[in-house]
Amino acid sequence: MSYTFFDFLQLVGSLGIFIFGMKIFSDGLQKVAGNKLRAILKGMTRNRFTGILTGFGTTTITQSSTTTTVMVVSFVNAGLLTFVESTGVIMGANIGTTITAWMVSIFGFKFQITPIAISLIGVFFPFLFVSNLKLRNIAEAMIGFGILFIGLEFIKDAVPDINENPEIFAFLDSFTDYGFLSILLFVGVGTVLTLLTQSSSAATAITLVMLFQGWINFPIAAAMILGENIGTTVTANIAAIIGNVHAKRAARFHFFFNVAGVLWMLLIITPFLHGIDSVMQFFSPESLSVFSDDPAARANATLALSLFHTSFNVLNVIILFAFVPFLIRLVERIQTDKGGSDERFELKYINIGLMSSSELSIEQAKKEISLFAKMVEKMHYGFTGLLYKKSEKQRKFLKKLSKREEITDQLEVEIAEYLVQISENANISSHSIRKIRNMQSIINDLERIGDLYYQMSKTFERSLEDGEPIPGEALEELREMMGAVHDAIIIMKNNIDAHTHEVDLDAAIEAERRINDVRDTLREEHYARLELGTYSVKAGIIYLDYLNRLEKIGDHIMNVSEAAAGKRFRITKVHSQETDAPVKHKTEE
Repeated sequence: MSYTFFDFLQLVGSLGIFIFGMKIFSDGLQKVAGNKLRAILKGMTRNRFTGILTGFGTTTITQSSTTTTVMVVSFVNAGLLTFVESTGVIMGANIGTTITAWMVSIFGFKFQITPIAISLIGVFFPFLFVSNLKLRNIAEAMIGFGILFIGLEFIKDAVPDINENPEIFAFLDSFTDYGFLSILLFVGVGTVLTLLTQSSSAATAITLVMLFQGWINFPIAAAMILGENIGTTVTANIAAIIGNVHAKRAARFHFFFNVAGVLWMLLIITPFLHGIDSVMQFFSPESLSVFSDDPAARANATLALSLFHTSFNVLNVIILFAFVPFLIRLVERIQTDKGGSDERFELKYINIGLMSSSELSIEQAKKEISLFAKMVEKMHYGFTGLLYKKSEKQRKFLKKLSKREEITDQLEVEIAEYLVQISENANISSHSIRKIRNMQSIINDLERIGDLYYQMSKTFERSLEDGEPIPGEALEELREMMGAVHDAIIIMKNNIDAHTHEVDLDAAIEAERRINDVRDTLREEHYARLELGTYSVKAGIIYLDYLNRLEKIGDHIMNVSEAAAGKRFRITKVHSQETDAPVKHKTEE
């Protein structure tokens, strides 16, 4: 045997080049797609059929069913997608992943692609240094495409030659003489191969090369493809381990759906493969059978394997489409909903949603920040309940505010860490860097708002213990301030959800001015009550503390809207003509 350990290292390195090219190609395509990819993702929520199209389209763009399914699991975990809605996307991803096999079998084996791939890199390499972002992204995708096929050519050269290494062939061939048991064995081999490479595309490429080089025959290669369909579900299931019950269900559905498909295909695999051979013979009568051991039939066999891969996944969706409700019920029984913390859609598990594309990751982070803003609004409701609900419910609101303040602290840390991970991507654009910095600013202000509500709740608790409640008249006047702050929170939430150019800064500025005006009015009334002795000095201090903290909340809300718009403002102070109180104005720099 002439195959050495150094030759094996070359095979591993060739596989690394292939996977690296696939990643660059995928990243470039996702950046080129940009907003279109986000529009595709929005199609997830319509119905199961459009979900299939969404999964197919997303996987075609990302060139990775793993990316699509992990993204789906993370979206379900974050509450941005329901478990039922995710099923269609997962089915479509299975079909989309077959595009890679066609690309490899057509370009990799039917003609010499390497000279074209190298020329492609030569043509597009200079465009990596141009200022036009779209051109740079296209160049990145094309260079990745070229590296991918160079890696494939290296894999073909690094695979042991049959004639020079008969011992290896004899070893593999010894496992192919057990009939159906051999098929089952190589289903397992395909599963393990996908687990080792963490990429069904890479595993498929290896299978195609092995078939082309004659190491395995067509039925064995088909069995490995079936195993790779099972192996590709493992990454999403691993990602869902720390997710909530809905994320776990989406991952389990992917596993059961693919396993069910493999089971029915195994029952009819022999006649099905002969049917594939008949189709190939029909379109190319002069070609040899794909079951032939003749080297001339091998390139045709790789096309037949791609046809098998696509046919299997399309038929699996068609056959199991009607049984999806039963699969959903099976998954729900196996993955039971224990309630409690599983129902919370906080940013506790966002690390599972880190995408290969910074564009997708930033979009997901934005949606998680939107959930953060909703938590802040809940704290506003909680403090409102604390002030105006009956005394027996006040302890409940105090506990809620304390718990939510802990959550806001955790949210800030988790989102910040996630954004740092995104920013570490070497290929991230300057535009994305600015977005990430603005998001860091937003989460800091949101966390400060949560702190202020919690501090006011502790002040309220102390006033209860000291027996110094604020009189009803003063509390009723405070309702106007609470209403003004809530209106500002609504505007802030809308601005977080909007695209940068759609942020309504005028509404945000007007809301903050109203908060300042109400604060000034209530402060004057507060001093008047103190002079009349309506309440004690201590109760007055507490009341004034509420006013000042609510005004600070208004400032942080304004900061969030500014960051959402990607703008910075310079604070200037002038004095009102009617009073000596400073009035803030904001002018854009």
